[in-house]
Amino acid sequence: MRRVVLCGWVLVLCCGCAGAGAADEGRGPGVPKGLTAEAGSATSVHVMWNAVPGAKEYEVYRGTTKVADVPGSSHMHDVTRLEPSTAYAFTVRARDGEGRLGPRSAEVRATTPAAVAADRAAPTRPGAATGRTAGSRAVQLSWTASTDDRKVVSYEVFQSGTKIHSVGGGQTATVVTGLRPGTRYSFTVRARDAADNLSPDSAAVRLTTAAGADEGLDTAPTAFRATSRTAGGAYYVVLSWVAPRVDGVVTEYQIQLDGQPATTLVWGGAPPEGTATYEFYVGREAGEEHRVRLRARLPDGTWGAFSATRGVTTGGP
Repeated sequence: MRRVVLCGWVLVLCCGCAGAGAADEGRGPGVPKGLTAEAGSATSVHVMWNAVPGAKEYEVYRGTTKVADVPGSSHMHDVTRLEPSTAYAFTVRARDGEGRLGPRSAEVRATTPAAVAADRAAPTRPGAATGRTAGSRAVQLSWTASTDDRKVVSYEVFQSGTKIHSVGGGQTATVVTGLRPGTRYSFTVRARDAADNLSPDSAAVRLTTAAGADEGLDTAPTAFRATSRTAGGAYYVVLSWVAPRVDGVVTEYQIQLDGQPATTLVWGGAPPEGTATYEFYVGREAGEEHRVRLRARLPDGTWGAFSATRGVTTGGP
């Protein structure tokens, strides 16, 4: 396997590498990708990252200080006891079952909002909570905004009473992935203000994921297109797509060409907003027909569903 950096992508050239992205034998775990930090209140920040295959534990750092050990089954943590109106930097490292500590993630920053003196008024209950299943492993939740005498800073999503995620105060929808097929779940949402006042729970949203082993249809990349390009007597397939909408950041994709894994792409920096593009070499013969599709590695570490399959002919449109 060989890694090449091209225009922000880290390209992993594979030969039958269906398992690309897993921790290599004899090496420590990989770098946590897709790290985000969102202020949850004037004294807390919610840090979230993409799961690292093979990780048994994560270490969360505020600056150079380790603030938490998180089990490998989770990939988020609320850093508390912070100062209001203060900028903080966070990183994460993964540790595998043999105790090997992987490299530090890229640094992300978040600034806590100002504290509001004598604010004891909680936000109103999030309204009209609803949801729908997205195949067997994901659900989409939405709600109407809460109101507060100051400002709603964040919304917290709970699964059967356990907090599983937090989103910014301007967001009123999210996608939860990493669920089990044919399983009944109950979700609620709370609003939090800068003074750490929590609203009452929203109405419970009860959903049962579909039976079977599908990867969650709404976890597939959308608007997928494939065309051919010629340069210097060689032919390239040009791809474009929109990342699936999931909690966290999608940084890795697998391209399948003619039914076989062709390449695994890892975004080397912040993924683009909107449409992503990529092209790769397929040969020097005109008129060859190919079928191509791709899928994303979701923030929970699992592969999402494949996009639609597109046909493309070298030398054609």
